[in-house]
Amino acid sequence: MSAAALFSTRNRAAATIYATSWLDTVAAWLLALLWILPLAYAVWTAFHPADVSTRLDLSAPWTLQNFRHAWEAAPFARYFLNTMILVALILAAQLVLSTLAAFAFARYRFRGSNVAFALVLVQLMIMPDILLVANYQTMSQLGAVDTLLGIGLPYFASAFAIFLLRQTFMGIPRELDEAARVEGASTLQILWRVYVPLAKPVYTAFALVSVSFHWNNFLWPLIITNSVESRPLTVGLQVFSSVESGVEWSTICAATLMTSGPLLLAFLLFQRQFVQSFMRAGIK
Repeated sequence: MSAAALFSTRNRAAATIYATSWLDTVAAWLLALLWILPLAYAVWTAFHPADVSTRLDLSAPWTLQNFRHAWEAAPFARYFLNTMILVALILAAQLVLSTLAAFAFARYRFRGSNVAFALVLVQLMIMPDILLVANYQTMSQLGAVDTLLGIGLPYFASAFAIFLLRQTFMGIPRELDEAARVEGASTLQILWRVYVPLAKPVYTAFALVSVSFHWNNFLWPLIITNSVESRPLTVGLQVFSSVESGVEWSTICAATLMTSGPLLLAFLLFQRQFVQSFMRAGIK
């Protein structure tokens, strides 16, 4: 190949790479705008009176009255408490049960182990909404309807967490097990002192997914709860869409920001740790 042809080929390759990078940048900006525009509208509407929120008046005064109205219109303190207890309860149960199950699948071979793990993977293919009726019947038989336990119990075992942790545990050399046993460590001590520390990025990544999902979960808590004492934030928001005088968008946006605010704030404060956890965990 002549020097001119080689130079031309390199130029075309460089142009292709540049065009691809430019298209990726444009697509990223478009996706960012699609995400930020509804949030910007919600912020503008929440901090302005109802008669101003429907038009773009940059000179309009900002106010916190919508947040006061939303806080007084519903027992938000109780909703926040219920949501935090629920999220913490589900996450704690998922981490404990998934760790034990993943360790058993990764390090023990027993009759039917492959079939059992295949059944765990099948759960990932089943939409949770399909199990609403069966879960409600089970919670009713257990007397857990309209309780925080009834909301969280169907989610205590996570197939996603079992899969992630099993893959991580299988990548840990067995020599570490043998070295720990020589030192007199029991099986649970090996799990706690060897496997769990090495899987911290996976635990962090899964915790972010779990907290985000159950903080925003709406349909199952709506079905299983009947009273204020057990409702989470997402179900409590529906009180603002059922006012007889019409939908008050300013109040709804204020209530929505109070609901999603903790997650947004946590992401802004810990976004570097979030990204690093997902990268180290190998989650695409």
